[in-house]
Amino acid sequence: MSGFGIYLVFFLIIALNYGIMVLGLNLQWGYTGLFNAGVVGFYAIGAYGTAILAGPDRAALIGGFGLPFPLAILGGMILCALAAIVVGLATLKLREEYLAIATFGIAITIQLVALNFESLTGGANGLVGLPRPFIDAFESTTSYNLFFLAVVACVTALVYVALEAAVRSPWGRLLNAVREDEVAARSLGKNIALIRLQAFVLGCTLIGLSGGIYVAFIGFVSPLDFLPILTFQIWAMLIVGGSGNNAGALLGAIVVWALWTMSGLAISRFSPVGFQNQAGAIQTMLIGLLIVSMLIFRPRGLIGERATVSSHKERGAP
Repeated sequence: MSGFGIYLVFFLIIALNYGIMVLGLNLQWGYTGLFNAGVVGFYAIGAYGTAILAGPDRAALIGGFGLPFPLAILGGMILCALAAIVVGLATLKLREEYLAIATFGIAITIQLVALNFESLTGGANGLVGLPRPFIDAFESTTSYNLFFLAVVACVTALVYVALEAAVRSPWGRLLNAVREDEVAARSLGKNIALIRLQAFVLGCTLIGLSGGIYVAFIGFVSPLDFLPILTFQIWAMLIVGGSGNNAGALLGAIVVWALWTMSGLAISRFSPVGFQNQAGAIQTMLIGLLIVSMLIFRPRGLIGERATVSSHKERGAP
């Protein structure tokens, strides 16, 4: 396989894994109207939960249970769901910008815990030497990455199909009712708090699944993987692809990740050295310009919501 083919496989693994995160966020914002600005915090819980459950025993660290990765990822998802229940019960009575501020603060707190709770997370050094599932069955890294791409593609497809069935069900229509008019939904006897909590927990669980897959592929996790910029990237993917549409969420993940990686490559190869030192800032500015352009020229995103679009969705962004 050529160098481009090898990189394309790596690119698709990361893009599809981010797509799972965007699908979780889309369930929260696109279908229910919950402004979760703490995406990276739940991603970290899923990743660290998986790493602690699957990692080898280390004398200086808590955990290291050596579980098979499927069980470890499931455990990370359960931890993420439990954390989401606690956070949801504390914050889901808040609205819009207040909910965003609260969830953003929680994500920062989780990142700081990962950085300072050294006996559990390894601190700034992270958790290294994590086993990669089934890697011994493959003769080369390239063949293993192809296998992993197939696994991630299957998981992404399963999540997509399940969410499509969910949002087209009566429960999904209820989510839309809560998003559009909580007062009207409440007047029909619906338990708004429970519905919002269900959507929040399920979305965060999917984000935790993405964190577990990331750890399984990379074999390493550290606090630097969970900086706030990742939340910005995931929101950008949803805005660009089109909130309220699961296909748009996946398309946005691929498009924005492609822009991020290609711009980084272009900066490293063709820009002066002084600009290379600011590559991250330039990439962020490009994504910001893309978001502004989408909001001006195509506010519904590349693939907008299929149903009748309300004024809430016409804004295309939080």
